[in-house]
Amino acid sequence: MTRLSFFRSPIANEIRDEGREEGRASAKVEAVLKVLDARGIILTDAHRQHLTTCQDLNLLDTWFDRSLAATTAEEIFAGGTEA
Repeated sequence: MTRLSFFRSPIANEIRDEGREEGRASAKVEAVLKVLDARGIILTDAHRQHLTTCQDLNLLDTWFDRSLAATTAEEIFAGGTEA
């Protein structure tokens, strides 16, 4: 019989939660990139690096919201969050 206690442990739960957070962040990054591409907004390498390495879901939400109306990358990353 296989022991499943590890999969119910606090460590296993933490690993699952971290994976979920990373997945959410990755999806938000992809959404921002898709909007920017559709709107023809070009990112500098520094902005792209800043965006793709961000794991802060609230900040990614902010950038997504800004990407819907901004006309430049600087407008999206303004307010102390610029790369």
